[in-house]
Amino acid sequence: MNLIERAGLAVLHRLDPETAHGLSLRALNSGLVPLPGVVTSPRLACTIAGMQLANPVGLAAGYDKNATALGPLARAGFGFLEVGAATPEPQPGNPKPRLFRLTEDRAAINRFGFNNDGMAAIAARLQNRPRSLPIGLNLGANKTSNDRAADFAHVLATCGPHVDFATVNVSSPNTEKLRDLQGPAALTALLARVMEVRAALATQIPVFLKIAPDLTPDEIAEIGAIAVSAGLAGIIATNTTLSREDLKSATHTETGGLSGAPLFEKSTRVLAQLSLATHGQLPLIGVGGIGSAEQAYAKIRAGASAVQLYTAMVYEGIGLAARIALGLDALLARDGFNTVAEATGTGRADWL
Repeated sequence: MNLIERAGLAVLHRLDPETAHGLSLRALNSGLVPLPGVVTSPRLACTIAGMQLANPVGLAAGYDKNATALGPLARAGFGFLEVGAATPEPQPGNPKPRLFRLTEDRAAINRFGFNNDGMAAIAARLQNRPRSLPIGLNLGANKTSNDRAADFAHVLATCGPHVDFATVNVSSPNTEKLRDLQGPAALTALLARVMEVRAALATQIPVFLKIAPDLTPDEIAEIGAIAVSAGLAGIIATNTTLSREDLKSATHTETGGLSGAPLFEKSTRVLAQLSLATHGQLPLIGVGGIGSAEQAYAKIRAGASAVQLYTAMVYEGIGLAARIALGLDALLARDGFNTVAEATGTGRADWL
């Protein structure tokens, strides 16, 4: 971490977390933040669901909810970006405060509730997005919607022409009863509607499903089978957790989804179980608690074809993406892997 990044983080950590989040986006757009540009090598360059990535380190949904900082984020060392979640209508989300740092645990709790500018505003920004790397959109549903499955389909119809992939997010814990859509019948029906819209797009972009970490092995296997049957491009594992085990920070009692370092083992175990259940039929994206190249490598060896970051950047800065990509390249070389794909799943048994 350079001195500018370290000083910037020190200032941001003196502020309310949500205020700091907004200021970090403004700092990126100001051009004041040093950015490394593309980070790649023959080992890091990879393909997932037909998308060419300079490296397998992506930005998870939730950081740039409204697609307002795509230009600088495209130069921050990531191999791909995911923005959103977007809902059909703008919504303010849950009452503040709704974001909490757990500094002692290198974690965060949020209960945002899909606060965003709505699909029309986000689609307009995505029309002018950078073309230097794949950019996807996390699809959400309005809190007051009477037909949440229709919301996902509506957002895809509106924004799908302007992105490289989309993610069906039924795993956020912050919209009441949203996780009920992970049930077999509801999920099957929802994905059928989304894939019908996807089939009508001029370019049939890959569609991923993002799942929760708080699932049993049987539920994981069932969701994997449904995803394969629905024709999804892959699964993102995982979203935030409702668990609060072994936390030290005073704010650990706040309600919402927990992300960051404490999620690493739980989410990686779910990833490995999903990799086993799907028999390599679907590419998986590993997310949850990644704060180092070694942890990104562990996700890949557990079954991920690519990974995503978010909460660790609160503590390590935006430069973390490039540092992880470069470190991952060194780890692949150390172990004799010529590509990310060669390493994918080679350590899965360690997590089962």
